[in-house]
Amino acid sequence: MLSIRDCLDYCDLTDDEVALLAEHEGIPEPAAAHIACGMVQTPEGVLVLTHFMLDLVEQANARGDKVKAAQAESVCARFMADHPLAH
Repeated sequence: MLSIRDCLDYCDLTDDEVALLAEHEGIPEPAAAHIACGMVQTPEGVLVLTHFMLDLVEQANARGDKVKAAQAESVCARFMADHPLAH
């Protein structure tokens, strides 16, 4: 049986990326890891994950939470660099 770490390593995802997906969807991180591993396999899934992360940046900015916005933006930028598409 694969561990969450095995899954993330296989899919080239970080803990921070999975944490943002879990936060966006309101699900536990292990479930988010499994979902993200599937989504990252297609260009459409990468775009959806990118939009989820950008949503969290916008939500944090709307709340005035500049620290959270900067953290989410940094994670999103890394994700986009690791999974390049025509964003």
